[in-house]
Amino acid sequence: MTAELAIDALKRARPDGRAVDAFMHGRSFPIVEGPKVTFVYRGGAEAVYLKSWVYGLPNSQPLHCLPGTELWYLTLDVPPGSRIEYKFEVLQHGHSRWMEDPLNPHRASDPFGANSVAHGHGYELPEWAQPDPEALQGKLIEWNIESKAFGERRDLAIYLPARFRPTRRYPLLFVHDGRDYLRFASLKTVLDNLVHRLEIPGLVVALCNSPNRILEYADHERHARFVTEECIPDLESRLPLVGKPRGRCLMGASFGGVASLSTAFRYPGFYGRLLLQSGSFAFSDIGNQNKRGPAFEPVIAFMNRFRASSELVSERAFISCGMHESLIYENRSLIPMLQASGMELRYVEARDGHNWENWRDRLREGLSWLFPGPLLMVYE
Repeated sequence: MTAELAIDALKRARPDGRAVDAFMHGRSFPIVEGPKVTFVYRGGAEAVYLKSWVYGLPNSQPLHCLPGTELWYLTLDVPPGSRIEYKFEVLQHGHSRWMEDPLNPHRASDPFGANSVAHGHGYELPEWAQPDPEALQGKLIEWNIESKAFGERRDLAIYLPARFRPTRRYPLLFVHDGRDYLRFASLKTVLDNLVHRLEIPGLVVALCNSPNRILEYADHERHARFVTEECIPDLESRLPLVGKPRGRCLMGASFGGVASLSTAFRYPGFYGRLLLQSGSFAFSDIGNQNKRGPAFEPVIAFMNRFRASSELVSERAFISCGMHESLIYENRSLIPMLQASGMELRYVEARDGHNWENWRDRLREGLSWLFPGPLLMVYE
């Protein structure tokens, strides 16, 4: 019996606690049945709300209380393959608190904490994003650069692939918010696995973090200079890198996507690859249409300039965005412009939101398309 039918039966039966226990027994929560997902909360409350970040749905949706019980429920239609991050807001004794779903063991972390995760029918955690005991481990080393652009020392982490050899030449992947990619998107595990499977070549990866990313990633001249005139030359002078545009890739998500695109725009022809995930590519076609706040003012100014240009800023770009995020329109609108410039492009959408696990789940396709390893070069 489906959850909806079981709940309807409970309503007619005037349930008590034992009937609710029987309904709960043996079920995993939230309850996923084909295209239906039923969220369940059990506990005393005056009201319970589902708080989710799915563009197009209300941010807050009330759960229904089964009369005479402390069982709260809400059933939604969820497309196959979706991921939804959510919390419950519970109103009790006049006070509201947000919490992760106590019945759901699945969590996703980000710099602000954690959310519960609902997996729609057909979604599977990528096995290539999980530790593989057979994959040789790359290593992380600390790196620092005395930056004239910022007037201070900046620290990076550098990933060197397993079997790194100083006699070989390696492509360079420069990652904005790199330590967050390591922590929340399993980037090191993904790199180790894809190199082990020959889906990508060995890469040297520079992992950058900014003390003020909202300022420095929003088309900031000093940041572009720091990356292009300080970091890249320093790395290429001290490590065996390809040292050509085809061997240099900028990567980032959200504002990190803006930083990657704007840096490439300021130095056309220097970077041959871009990997942009859910970029915050806000723009205004007519008048001042900034509805996203002051932090987006320099982004909008940059994107308006970029959209007016036909400059080819990179040879190849992989762009991904979640269908459940508000930036989907801006990312979709960027595609025909980049194609018109002559850029070789791959664009991917997923039923997911603006979060690290969405970006993790796209890494295999993005990295292997930008830098195909021996396996893909033979079979594609």
